[in-house]
Amino acid sequence: MDIRIKQRAVVEALEDVKGRDIQVFNVARQTAYFERVVIASGDSNRQVNALAASVQTKLKAMGARIAGVEGRRNGDWVLVDLGDIVVHVMHPAVRSHYNLEELWGGKEVKVKAKPRTKAKPAAKHRPRAKTARSRRRK
Repeated sequence: MDIRIKQRAVVEALEDVKGRDIQVFNVARQTAYFERVVIASGDSNRQVNALAASVQTKLKAMGARIAGVEGRRNGDWVLVDLGDIVVHVMHPAVRSHYNLEELWGGKEVKVKAKPRTKAKPAAKHRPRAKTARSRRRK
């Protein structure tokens, strides 16, 4: 599966559950183990777990392999390993303490939204033609 399709799916899964401060980093030059690191924040343990579960569900449905999940019991920081993408979902306080953006930082990847189908333009309003009946009433 193409890495761009996979990373877009991860970001969409995080956005579906209202993940905040989502960042994607290209780390292919820093490590040979994976190509992307995705970092997102959740406001509570329940939301952090829901964000991780959303990523797992969406990518399994696409046929991607989930290599592992760590930290679901605690819920402060959950890591989802997708092989070529590693997703970190954590509380904002934990995120600021460990500062993974500085560790993996460097080149942030801009994730393009899915191309949307163009909506049909609204039909132009044409004035009704006057009929013989409407003319008689005047």
